[in-house]
Amino acid sequence: MDEPGDEIEVVVAHSERATLRVGDVFLKVDTDQARVDAEVEAISLAPVPTPRVLWRKPPVLAISAVAGATLGSLGGTSTGSPTAWAAAGAAIRKLHEAPLPPRTGQAGRNTVALAAQLDKECAALVRGGLLPADLVTRNRRVAEAALRPWAPAFTHGDLQIAHVFLEGDEVTGIIDWSEAGRGDPLYDLATFTLGHEERLDDLLTGYGTDIDLDVIHGWWSLRSLLIVRWLSDHGFDPFAPGCEVDVLRSRM
Repeated sequence: MDEPGDEIEVVVAHSERATLRVGDVFLKVDTDQARVDAEVEAISLAPVPTPRVLWRKPPVLAISAVAGATLGSLGGTSTGSPTAWAAAGAAIRKLHEAPLPPRTGQAGRNTVALAAQLDKECAALVRGGLLPADLVTRNRRVAEAALRPWAPAFTHGDLQIAHVFLEGDEVTGIIDWSEAGRGDPLYDLATFTLGHEERLDDLLTGYGTDIDLDVIHGWWSLRSLLIVRWLSDHGFDPFAPGCEVDVLRSRM
């Protein structure tokens, strides 16, 4: 019989990658070595708490677990004090003010290409009957605010609320850096508060308020529109309460 702690937990698994947890070690299986290279590089450069890279043997990357707990999850109840959210905002600001990394990340996509991708995705959502046309059209208009020139920053690129850990009011670790690189800092802020709009003010207390809220709203709509079909095709539920489709409905 296996001893306690020997169990393997499947954290996430789909056709692109899988993450397993064994005790205090996470094993990330990814055949895209460029993505793994980006993660290892970002972890080494980021001026915020990150997991330790333990070893790497393609296609597997082993990293340490980080202490603490998240402030919630998409579709779940947000937790943590306003001070904890402010601490997360301060850590994100520290990342954004760091020297630029060499790579362009997920948050640094060309706005012309992104607009074309968005239009294609909106058409597919309506054509396939996945979302009503008025919901898609309204959010496409809101998303336009995100498609503007921006000054590049060191961005995480996938800064979901589940990727930032805290103990009390202190950030103890930020995980999953495979999409990191030069990009639009407001993309990170929008990703972190997706589905938790009510905590944006708390986050900005620590981050700073010199941002355009219309751009944040634009990224909420844009990110949600782009990912609904992918989530549906890969076994996730964007229609669950508080998730991407509810984010789109909130803009109505």
